[in-house]
Amino acid sequence: MQIDQEMKAALLAGVPGFRPELPEETVNALCAFGQAVIEQNKVMNLTAITEPAQVAKLHLLDSLTLTACLDLKGKRLIDVGCGAGFPGVPIAIASPRTEVTLLDSLGKRVAWLEEILPQLGISARCITARAEEAVADRRESYDAASSRAVARLNILLELLAPYVKVGGYVAALKGAAAQEELDECKNAMKMLGLKLESVTHFDVDGADHAVILLKKVSPTPARYPRRYAKIKQSPL
Repeated sequence: MQIDQEMKAALLAGVPGFRPELPEETVNALCAFGQAVIEQNKVMNLTAITEPAQVAKLHLLDSLTLTACLDLKGKRLIDVGCGAGFPGVPIAIASPRTEVTLLDSLGKRVAWLEEILPQLGISARCITARAEEAVADRRESYDAASSRAVARLNILLELLAPYVKVGGYVAALKGAAAQEELDECKNAMKMLGLKLESVTHFDVDGADHAVILLKKVSPTPARYPRRYAKIKQSPL
């Protein structure tokens, strides 16, 4: 595959305060995946962002901001509601020692990821399931659980926390409303065994993006997560 130079230049330029030092091979692999998303988007609704430089900034670099906040080398990460593979796939590329699991409820997206990732030499496990159902045999099995553009934080935490071991982290990639969403979650954090660790802000293409890290300090009660309709209707 010929690498899109516009995408590569934007990736190498980074964003204010975050310019990851990546080997050439890793940069090319990130671009190859970004280009694959653009190509597949012609026949499947994966993203509204299709300009190569924008894909580099708003998908690839935005995903990698998590690696600036949390050391995932040698760790197990589950990306819940991964969609087109963000942030999980860029993390799998940039941190090959991280064992990444991609979880999404839409079978077509997961089937595409299962097809394209081996073609690009990217290692990640793909699962088609709803987050609140897949946790049954994966409870407290991961060092970290991530999510991006899935739900408000007071809903998201109940879906993510049960996957994470005590001592591990829930990581939510959020936009300008990060603090507002956090303010809604004090009770949820207490109920789910979470404690706020950090909120790190990044300027991504002129917009405020934030990585919210919450540490798992005690086991999540077995009654969580509830059915999604109940979570949405009555957030903790």
